[in-house]
Amino acid sequence: MIGDTGMILKPNQRSQIMPLPVVLISTVSGSGIRNAAPWSCVTPVLRPLDEVLIASWLKRDTLENIRQTGEFVINIPRAGMEEAVMICARNYPPETDEFQEAGLGARPSSAVKPPGIEGCLAWAECRIEEEIAREKYALIVGRVVHLEVDDRYFSEADGMNYEKAMPICSIGGPNGMQFVRPISTGKGDRYASMLGSGPKQ
Repeated sequence: MIGDTGMILKPNQRSQIMPLPVVLISTVSGSGIRNAAPWSCVTPVLRPLDEVLIASWLKRDTLENIRQTGEFVINIPRAGMEEAVMICARNYPPETDEFQEAGLGARPSSAVKPPGIEGCLAWAECRIEEEIAREKYALIVGRVVHLEVDDRYFSEADGMNYEKAMPICSIGGPNGMQFVRPISTGKGDRYASMLGSGPKQ
């Protein structure tokens, strides 16, 4: 304990202090087997750019498929798809069609071979730009070559209506994780106002 309110966690428990996105990454193997895997270690690379970054353990079918084909799709599931996400989290042999296992519908992609997943909020079709190898994991930098959203939940003026769209996140705990979804704090601002000439901190 630190003071009256502090509690010490182990450094590798950092997933317990921040909500993480939940996406499904769809790929196909070199022989055409479809794969769908849940991912939370994924992020856009700086807001104005068109690149994304994913972190992967070395022994993952998704990583091997990306290496073989150079392509993948980031699918954004919504609340109600948690069961399918958890089915896709199971450890299947590489020859297993995980779309079939999880009862997922395939959505034809526009610019890459791997299909998207029906029922999701958005589909970012990507091609690999670079792989950064580490001892236990790899970082994949991908470029978004086609981005499409379900217009029932998005508008050009306001972006995602997240209260209607209900995107899901995850938060870790000592013995597992739980799904959560964002709610408004009632506060926000436009990007332009963040670029003002106020005092530097």
